Amino acid sequence: MTLHREGFTIIAMTLGFALGLFFMNLHLFSDILILFWLINAFIIVMTVLVVQFFRVPKRLVQEGDDLIISPADGKVVAIEEITENEYFKGPAVQISIFMSPLNVHANWYPIGGEVTYAKYHPGKFLVAWHPKSSTENERTTIVVKHSSGKEILTRQIAGAVARRIVMYSTAGDKAEQGGELGFIKFGSRLDVLVPVDASIKVQLEQKVVGQQSILASF
Repeated sequence: MTLHREGFTIIAMTLGFALGLFFMNLHLFSDILILFWLINAFIIVMTVLVVQFFRVPKRLVQEGDDLIISPADGKVVAIEEITENEYFKGPAVQISIFMSPLNVHANWYPIGGEVTYAKYHPGKFLVAWHPKSSTENERTTIVVKHSSGKEILTRQIAGAVARRIVMYSTAGDKAEQGGELGFIKFGSRLDVLVPVDASIKVQLEQKVVGQQSILASF
């Protein structure tokens, strides 16, 4: 397991804050043992949570030319047929994955192919499970065209806590299945839009693992 480069600055700032808080605690409250150890416990928990948020485990990618794999760790909170108006201009099946602050927050390509569309959208910061978050929140839209000609749309969505989306994709890029497409800081949601004739392999409330769980197949 490694730490994601998006976390280097935040981790350094957290460690600096933790160190300063520790010395302040040592100076002010070393004689009040209960308070002293409570503050130390807070420092440790805070530091561990921030560091673990930026972890990136090494995984064996579940590759398959006809497979659509999960782009994120989390829980499936929606599987529904919708009308997608930004790119497809028509029907698609949307699979939504909610990521808690405890999940790994790197995001990966669900299929291999060519990136045909990549766009960042500024927006609101509604809670990630709100139905309108897919169209009103800060978000990105990334479309990859498979060798079969079919296209998969992945949407990174900011939430009430997550205020920083990082997208690495640009139109024309080669997408490698399981390769990194971006990162969302501090919890949010990903939508994966697949063709209506795709075979769905997950269920509501199912926990999925990025790069490994199969969401659907062509």
